[in-house]
Amino acid sequence: MDEGRASLSRRFARGAVIAFLALVALTYVYRQWGPYPITNSEPRGTEIIAFGDSLTAGHGASPGKDYVSLLGQLCGRRVINAGRGGDTTADALTRLERDVLARDPRIVIVMLGGNDLLRGVAPEQAFANLEKIVQAIQERGALVLLAEIRAPIPAGDFGNRYRELARRTGCVLIPDVLSGIVANPKMKSDQIHPNDAGYELIAKRVYERLRPYL
Repeated sequence: MDEGRASLSRRFARGAVIAFLALVALTYVYRQWGPYPITNSEPRGTEIIAFGDSLTAGHGASPGKDYVSLLGQLCGRRVINAGRGGDTTADALTRLERDVLARDPRIVIVMLGGNDLLRGVAPEQAFANLEKIVQAIQERGALVLLAEIRAPIPAGDFGNRYRELARRTGCVLIPDVLSGIVANPKMKSDQIHPNDAGYELIAKRVYERLRPYL
């Protein structure tokens, strides 16, 4: 009888531990993937602006086939292209006032970080810059969509940091915007940049997240 009680107690203890670990795992998943409040979900301003590096500028695309032009067609509205090839987050921060804030932004799509990753910029510095960019835009009453950049190279925890930044600041996250592109030669114009088909896929992904706020 005593052995039976001891065995039952051990099974109960194991079950309690498993239940606790499952609860911890579910809490983590909810914090990473669950819903969160969006800042400026009813934005002020007038312009939709795409702010970024060569992915936004459209390097490798045919005329009119960059993702910003295609996004404008999907929206049926003008989308201003404020992309500049080669920009890191630090470079973008220096031109934020001129190229975004001075244009009465309503919605801003931020697609930055790839050049920081490629140049080995410390994640802490890159995401400190990104947070400054996001907060400055939000202070003007605009909604921010933040594109998550992942790459098939040792990229540290850049991906997790995008998600954490989006949740912390209330951005709309565009998850893994280059998925199926960056490692697919049929979707690229060179080793880094998409081709027309790749940019079309990016435009569709951005539009999917943007559409509820138009």
